[in-house]
Amino acid sequence: MGRILVKRVYEPAAASDGFRVLVDRLWPRGLSKADARLDLWLPDLGPSTALRQWFHHDPARWMEFRRRYNAELRKKAALLAPIKKQATRRPVTLLYAAKDERHNQAIALRNFLLKPTALRKPLTSVKKTRLTMAGRKKSKADLS
Repeated sequence: MGRILVKRVYEPAAASDGFRVLVDRLWPRGLSKADARLDLWLPDLGPSTALRQWFHHDPARWMEFRRRYNAELRKKAALLAPIKKQATRRPVTLLYAAKDERHNQAIALRNFLLKPTALRKPLTSVKKTRLTMAGRKKSKADLS
């Protein structure tokens, strides 16, 4: 995957931003759509309303917020696809409106996207079997 940048939506757009994606669930206050200069707005990619309200940009809740948000993101592969596709072609800038530049969903989303196992399906448990003397399979539960 290519470069994924993070930037406040209120900062001026630059050619180096590449594909600009707003990842806030709510539209930023006081910003017109023309001034935002977006290529894409994905409100459903933002944290759920309940999670956003619980987090309230409290740095003490950052680690737990990231864990919960990652769990939400694992269910949103279709929404992540355009970002991943664009990132193979050019830089992608994830835009956010929060004042906190270190604790926001764009930072968490960038980390999620850059993690190699981010969208892999979880492994399912496999029932271990062992052959008996007669060649029949017995499950682990039968062996105890």
